[in-house]
Amino acid sequence: MKIKDLILCSLFSAITCILAQISIPFVGGVPLTMQTLAVSLSGIILGSKKGFISQCIYVLLGAIGVPVFAEFSGGIQIIFGPTGGFILSFPIMSFVIGYICNQTNNKYIFFLAMIIGSIVNYAGGVIQFMIVTKSNLIQSLSACVIPFLFTGLVKSLLATIIGSKIKESKLLKEF
Repeated sequence: MKIKDLILCSLFSAITCILAQISIPFVGGVPLTMQTLAVSLSGIILGSKKGFISQCIYVLLGAIGVPVFAEFSGGIQIIFGPTGGFILSFPIMSFVIGYICNQTNNKYIFFLAMIIGSIVNYAGGVIQFMIVTKSNLIQSLSACVIPFLFTGLVKSLLATIIGSKIKESKLLKEF
């Protein structure tokens, strides 16, 4: 990787750290955060490989205890806790979004990529939530997915608009 690529991966990891702190706690222990907006942007702008790497950096920072997760939390206990599946799915989510967005410049496909990436994120989160809390699928979907569907769509739309504009611009090409 070039130095430029390392800087971009670190930058998007830092953006994820910052947006994680925009957090609204919900009943059930799953907060509404802006992390997924950052993850989506890392995929659409950096592509599959660099987006994946940027989110691995984020997950590893949090896992070793740096307070980068929602509400300035960090540590391996968060990764193995009820909401850890969402965090663990971030690199995969970014990879999937980046892979799809690298194939085209169609904004509708970009939006579809955001939806598919969100499904990956929800699946990882729900599975771990079910295991840790011993909840059934309906309880887990009610706590982890249903309250966040509308805001997830809004974040997907924002990521599509912002990401496609940045990708179209010469900003990153000149960097």
